[in-house]
Order: sequence, then structure tokens, then C-alpha cells
Amino acid sequence: MSNFSPKQNYKATMKAIGFVERKKATVKDYKRIGFKSGLEVHQQLKTKSKLFCRCPAGIFHGNDDYNAEVVRHMRPTLSELGEYDGTALMEFRTRKEIIYRLNNETACTYEVDDTPPFPIDKEALENALEISLLSNLNIVGEVHITRKQYLDGSIPTGFQRTAILGVEGEIQLKNKKVRLIQLSIEEDSCREISDIGHTRIYKTDRLGMPLIETVTYPDMETPEELVEAAEYIRFLNRSTGKVRTGIGAGREDVNVSCKGGSRVEIKGVAHNKWIPLLSHNEAFRQYALLNIKKIIEKKGLKKSGFKIIHKEIDFSQTDLISKPINEKLKKGFKVIAINLTGFKGILSHFTQPGVIFADEIINRLKVIACIEKPNMTHSEDLKPILSTSELNKISTFLKADKEDAQIMLWGPKADIPTALETIEERILMCFDGVPEETRKSFADGTTIFERVLPGSDRMYPDTDSAPIPLANNYIDSLNKNLPIAISERFKQMKKWGIPEDTHKYLLSKNMIPLIERINKDFGFSPKFLGCFIGQTFKNIEGKKPHHIKFTYNKIYGLFQYIKENNLDADIAKFMISDIYNHPEIQFSTVLEDINYRKRNLQEVVAPIDFLNEKFKEINTSKDENADINWLMGQVLKQARGNVKMSSLRKEIEKKIK
Repeated sequence: MSNFSPKQNYKATMKAIGFVERKKATVKDYKRIGFKSGLEVHQQLKTKSKLFCRCPAGIFHGNDDYNAEVVRHMRPTLSELGEYDGTALMEFRTRKEIIYRLNNETACTYEVDDTPPFPIDKEALENALEISLLSNLNIVGEVHITRKQYLDGSIPTGFQRTAILGVEGEIQLKNKKVRLIQLSIEEDSCREISDIGHTRIYKTDRLGMPLIETVTYPDMETPEELVEAAEYIRFLNRSTGKVRTGIGAGREDVNVSCKGGSRVEIKGVAHNKWIPLLSHNEAFRQYALLNIKKIIEKKGLKKSGFKIIHKEIDFSQTDLISKPINEKLKKGFKVIAINLTGFKGILSHFTQPGVIFADEIINRLKVIACIEKPNMTHSEDLKPILSTSELNKISTFLKADKEDAQIMLWGPKADIPTALETIEERILMCFDGVPEETRKSFADGTTIFERVLPGSDRMYPDTDSAPIPLANNYIDSLNKNLPIAISERFKQMKKWGIPEDTHKYLLSKNMIPLIERINKDFGFSPKFLGCFIGQTFKNIEGKKPHHIKFTYNKIYGLFQYIKENNLDADIAKFMISDIYNHPEIQFSTVLEDINYRKRNLQEVVAPIDFLNEKFKEINTSKDENADINWLMGQVLKQARGNVKMSSLRKEIEKKIK
């Protein structure tokens, strides 16, 4: 053990699997590991009511703002085929107490399963059908509402009502088409407040809000394609103007696999900018787990009959009680020494940047056994809390071989049996490669275990909701009012000459209809409007706090005022900051604030001759255009809103040359 360096092993295994940093990765690297990915894009709909009750949607309360609490303990139920869903069984083992904090304004008896569901909200259904049509999906003839079992407590009833609206569609990316499996409408879940030990707390203000889920096939073969598809679906949803925006309104689940791996779902990715790094790291995590499988096979280890060996350490083993172990025993925790036969070098095997295989076990102990971190240490810890001599004593206590690895586990007595089962389960999974699971995402691009990947056994019909027929003439009427496809919007902006660096912002904020309205009503060029909104306004919006009374209609009103008062469009660049900060201010007052005075071209350029002589006295620049640029700057304030910059430049050139 003394000759073994976990840190060196971490670096060696990272090299062995050919790990490449995200910023250096190429298409060739992703082909080598067989990168494959798909998306499940969730988007809240902008409706007045929730989906299956008439509580208001879109009202959120602070964490401390609630009127009552409901406590529940979840248990699994059999599917129609007489089977239990694996996720439900895992959650049942956690013995969680779920606490729901309810606010009278946003909750009712339906949400705690004491009242049957209302008929599905018509506004939500219609909005979802429009987005289905826009996604080129085949609309179902009849909507059948089903129940999807959730035992993590995120829904008080233990199930989510959901219905498929469209199947087998596609979206057009720059260089490929991505197939869509389906689009569903469902009720949103609760917001998690905390999850400590065996207690999980939720707020119910988001619960029941209408939500659509767009599911793609695993057609994306690089992280770049993946984020492009995610952005496209987001733009498509927002182009209708019928979805909510802001934090939590849109969330992606990213499904990733590599060659020889399994489908792993990265749950609830809040920002599309996280997707490339998360998917990159997950693909290589699976590649690392497959390498662990190869190492185990080379060691000659067999899954059949493999058992972890464990012994309890108590106060009687004085030679084993180091300071860290003594602290756990004094807390009343049980401390267990575990031997993993032949597993030397596996616990410190690279899995993610800064993460080793032992972390896979640590995180499962937190989720399944509900033992808070730190819940264990081991013989290959990158930041050891036990010395080499202390680890050697534990190895001797377990009668371990030099090719074995050891784990020191601690926790409340009641949780230890589940913890030991969890460790053995995860070790046995090494023999198979990559377990199917759902993982939680972090901004640094790493993920942790969240739960076992759900299966089809958790779905069953909702007997409280009647089927909803969709007549052909109703679907035809919805088809007539669809917005322009996103792929056509890209072509439109290119035709207008709007710079590409603005496209993402303009589509994400659904600004193209606003540009079209201003152009149609007041004649300002789409190129100028695209640059103004996608550059000048975007910069202001990104730096200044949002005023609750500011809406994008203020931009329309600004250009209406500019047109009616025969001002040059460039004045908008100098007015918009005041308008964004003070949306109720009069436009005429903004002009006074920026010292605007009405002048014609000749009045603006009148001092040019004098200024040009002054420039000749002070000029030290060799730039042949230095004089024009300087003179432009001197009369810029007088020209704002009165003269186009191109006209001003031509007039100055004419006067001095």
C-alpha cells in the first residue's frame, strides 16, 4: 500500500482512457468514444390556470412564505403488469419523510390528491398543440391522460398526470435534421427547498403548472449539435409567445451514452450553456467506467459470488481508533471497515475532472442510505483523512491482500444496513460497465447520482380523466395561425443582413415579430433594428437590473415617437438606457435629459471649418482619416437624432476636402 499513489493512479487512468479537455476535443474524439445524445426539453406554458385545477399559474412565493405543511411517506404500487418500477423501489428504501409547504393562493385539495382532477385546461392544451404542429409532429386523434409514478416526493400524489399530443416529428439544424419522438403535456412538479438526511422539503407553488416536454431521438453526435438542438427547441417554443421565460421556466434533461455504455439522464439542466461540458464529461465518465470493467476482467474477478467483507469497529479496538474514527464513534455512529477483494486501483480511477470512482459510492450513500457527507473514506482517497499506518492497521484487521481496497463507512445505526447494500450494489455494477441512472448537474460540468433511471413500469392510465378527441377541423384551424419556422427565421435574418452574433439573442427573446412590426408600421430597416436590439439593447439589458414595468413594447413605442417627430433612428441608441431604467418616463423628457436640440444638417456642420483649423494645430496622428473621425466626435451630440451618421460624414468630407 505504501508504494501506491492514488493521485498518480488518477492521472494514469485519465491518460489510459484518452480523456480530452472539452476545449481541445474534436469531432474525431467524439467518434472514437461513440458519443450519442438526445434531449427532453421541458417548457412551462403561459396560462392563467394550472393544468388540472383552477389555481393561478405563475405565482411564486419565497421559501418562508407558506400557510400550512403536509407530511407524507411514499410507497410503491404495482404497475398494470404486476411489477414495481426500479426507481420507486429505490426511493422507498430511503425512508424519506416528505414535507410540503403550501400557500393558500396557489394550492388546493387536488394537489394533495383529495379531489379528482378538473378537465384539462383548454388554453394549455391549445398552446401545446400549436407547438406540436410547429415541431412537425403527427397529432394524435385522441388525448389519453396517464399517470407517471414519482416517489421522490416531487409530486404529493406520488404520480404526475401526462399525455402525449404528437409523435414522430423533426427539426432542421444547420447541417442535419433531428428526429423528434414525441411532445407531451404534463403538470409541473414541486420546487425542492432542502434534502437533508431522511427529510426532504418542497414548495408547491410551481406544482401543477402546465408543462410541455419535447423528446428527441439520440441523433446528436457532438456536444455542439446537442446545444444547437436545445437552442432550436427553445427558440421554437418562445416563437409562439405562449411559454413562460425566466429561471426555472425551461429545463432540459440530457440523455448521453458512449459506445458500449448505457443511457444516462442528466436531469434538470437549467442553462443551455452548461450542456456541452456536461455531455462531454458524461460521455467520458461512461468511457472511464467501461475501462474499469476491463481492468476488473483482467484481474480475473467474477461477479457471481462476489461479496464485500465488512467488520464493525467499536471502542474495544483501541489500536484502530484514530482521531477521525473516534469522532464518529462519539457521535453515536456505527463505523464499518469494508474490504473489496482485488479492487486496488479502482477507487481512485478517474471518472470526471477532479472526481474518482469512490465518489460514485459516496453520492449513492447520500441519496439511498441518506447518510450526509462525509460518509466514508477509503484507502485511495486523494485527500486522505487516515494516515498510511492507520490504513495498514485496518487492512490487517480485515485480513486484506495487497491487491484489495478498503472503505471506512460511518453513519447512524439504522442506516448502516442500507449503506452496506448500496456499496455492494455499486461494486457489482462495475462488472457490467455503466448503470442506467439519472444524474444531477452542476455548473462546473460534473454530475452526481440522483436516482435509478425510471422504466415503463411506472406508467399507467388515469382512470379519473376521460379521453379527449381532437377533430381534424380543430387541428386545421390551429395550423393556420402558426408562427414562421425557426429555420426560416435564420434565413430571414441573413437576408436582412443582421449580424449572426445577434441571432441567438433575437430568437431567445422572440424579437423578430417586434422587428417586423416596427419595420411595417414605421419603415425603419430590419438590419438597423436587429443591430439596435441585438447589440445596444442587449448590452443594457445584461448590465442593468430589470424594471418590473419595462416591457419590449416600450421599444415599439420609442420608434413610433421617433417616426412621428421626424428624428433620426440613431437617437434610439442614446434614449434607450433612460427608458429601460425609467419605463414610465415621457420620451420628450428623455430628449431633454440627453440635451437634444433640433438642428438641420447645415447647422450641425457650421463649426466644421473652425474645428478643422483647430485640429491641424493639435494633430499628431498619421491616420489619414484622423481629421474626419475627430470632427465627427466634436459635432456628434448636435447630430444625434437630427442627421444620419453616413450623411454627416459625407458632408464633413465635402467641407474639408
